[in-house]
Amino acid sequence: MNEHFKSGFVSFVGRTNVGKSTLLNCLMKEKVAITANKPQTTRTAIKAILNSETYQIIITDTPGIHKPKTKLSRTMVDTAFSASQEVDVVVFLIEATSQEIGPGDKRILEKLKEGQKKCILAINKMDLVQKETLLNLMKIYSQEYNFQAVVPISATTGKGTDELLEEIVQLLPNGPKYYSEEEYTDQTTRQMIEETIREKALRFLNDEVPHGVYVEVEKFKTGKTMKNEKIFNIDSVIYCNKESHKGIIIGKGGAMLKRISTASRHDIEKMLGEKVNLKIWVKVREGWQEKDSIINQYKFEK
Repeated sequence: MNEHFKSGFVSFVGRTNVGKSTLLNCLMKEKVAITANKPQTTRTAIKAILNSETYQIIITDTPGIHKPKTKLSRTMVDTAFSASQEVDVVVFLIEATSQEIGPGDKRILEKLKEGQKKCILAINKMDLVQKETLLNLMKIYSQEYNFQAVVPISATTGKGTDELLEEIVQLLPNGPKYYSEEEYTDQTTRQMIEETIREKALRFLNDEVPHGVYVEVEKFKTGKTMKNEKIFNIDSVIYCNKESHKGIIIGKGGAMLKRISTASRHDIEKMLGEKVNLKIWVKVREGWQEKDSIINQYKFEK
């Protein structure tokens, strides 16, 4: 083992919509986790492997902490806390626009105190506030927990993220490479396709509809085009909670479903590096957020 090589496990925790997935993509310099301007976008723990000549960091992006209302959302919150129990470093994300420690952040602080993990406080969206506001927020949180470092960042622009990465590396132990350099996520191709489609639904649909959907890829096969070019044939289903939601997802004359399909296909082709023939159906599966057979796939696995 190279005594100068650092490696270890890091988890991102925070309330919903604080920018954990955006930060992960920023550090990875490629899209690993879906993002949307909607709370509860991330539903399960997603691992990303960040490699360099001097370190390997296994980062877990977790669901946002929120007040659960369904069995699915309770599982999401449990996953977020479970994924932070056996890591070397926790990165706790908060928003710079916060003026006090809210209920969700208090709950996270309580869990941090229980585990006594090495923790970095990352204050995201720093570009939205004045310096005095940042300093006040640093003071408030530093009185509550002995953070190893406090780093203001903007996950959207990348400002401060190099400093955050340096702080993470400093806290990691010397260790081996746990994954090969070619690996960058633990997600399967099917899972990434499903998440890509769900991301577009989150982005384009309003109100409660997007949070009542999940996606399954039913067929994923290679084929040939008329010009003998390689193509991926993908059949998938967007499941929703209500019949009324099905109509909204399809849209007038199929316009919304076409919009979701076109945007999804574009991203999937970019991801796979090949042409894609994507078909999406919409089906109703009432009460799926309470069904263990579906929810179990969102549970955290060590």
